[in-house]
Amino acid sequence: MPIEGPVEGEIPEGISPDARETWPSSELISSWLGDVDLDVEWRPGETSDVAADDLEAVAAARRFRDVLGRFASGVTVVTAMSGGEPVGMTCQSFSSVSLDPPLVLFIPARTSRAWPMMQRAGRFCVNFLAHDQADLSNAMASRGNDKFAGLAWTPSAGTGSPVLPGTLGHVDCTIHAVHEAGDHFVVIGRVLDLVASDEAELPLLYYQGQYRTTT
Repeated sequence: MPIEGPVEGEIPEGISPDARETWPSSELISSWLGDVDLDVEWRPGETSDVAADDLEAVAAARRFRDVLGRFASGVTVVTAMSGGEPVGMTCQSFSSVSLDPPLVLFIPARTSRAWPMMQRAGRFCVNFLAHDQADLSNAMASRGNDKFAGLAWTPSAGTGSPVLPGTLGHVDCTIHAVHEAGDHFVVIGRVLDLVASDEAELPLLYYQGQYRTTT
């Protein structure tokens, strides 16, 4: 005689009626089973998903991260005003481009929440972080909505974008060009104004997945 299973929707014998409330989430179950994407962090607050069951892709991603992590870079916070509200994002990928005309670039991820608002604004300000501003970098790299709470920023002279206190300096720009580059955008900014600060001397650096400085 075949054994009959429980009727659909019926609680099997021996299981508490509230058992479902204590079950692990589907995300946690998936992680136990291994069928989940692996977050590989390239820069502060920026990760890329790699299929955890694709061993070659995982190995390649880790090698890419480990080798590129040997290149030390400064840490910046790019800011703008959007809809009358300040927006900001931590950005390790910043560089000067041209002296004539004066151009710089930064590279936001396609998944960035701040970049679309900056693009609509058409302007931005790059703040160079000092050695003691790792907490500020982490705050601006988070996905929180109130990154500027309690932060006494001032508007920049050229674009009105937030200039953060205690930084090494800032560069105020309008958006000159935007280029697609894989899972990122390359944003070229035309410099309107730039200021070096006397408040701090040592930079905040990012090297091998950690904050460092020049000492």
